[in-house]
Amino acid sequence: IPMAIRLGLDAKLYRNTTPGGGPTWDLVGNVRDVTLNLETGEADVTTRGNNGWRATVGTLKDASIEFEMVWDTGDADFTAFKNAFFNGTSIELAVMDGDVATAGSQGLQAECRIINFTRSEALEEAITVSVTAKPTYSTTPPSWLVTT
Repeated sequence: IPMAIRLGLDAKLYRNTTPGGGPTWDLVGNVRDVTLNLETGEADVTTRGNNGWRATVGTLKDASIEFEMVWDTGDADFTAFKNAFFNGTSIELAVMDGDVATAGSQGLQAECRIINFTRSEALEEAITVSVTAKPTYSTTPPSWLVTT
């Protein structure tokens, strides 16, 4: 049975550099330890017919993208995330399990707002920033992108 195992080091985070067009995906190189959280809310649909078992159905989907960057004010991607946070503007992201141009790569594509931009100043480490992005109001809802 063939397996399509992917390693975290081969995964990619992309930023669309032509909002409202393209997209033109820019590989965000100054990033590490990306976490894509996908969840759904739930509604209780338990009835007496469930014979004592609770029954649940999924409701609204929720996503967040969490990652860390080195604090590099000369890096265009760092600056884009910082500006999106401070200006309250959207940024389109694709969190892929491989190169966005390679057939079979897949991941979440969404227009996001940066809701967390926390700087860490460990004594013996480079200054870093922890970033959290969440899908936002947009004419294009989040989708699961599969490169063909």
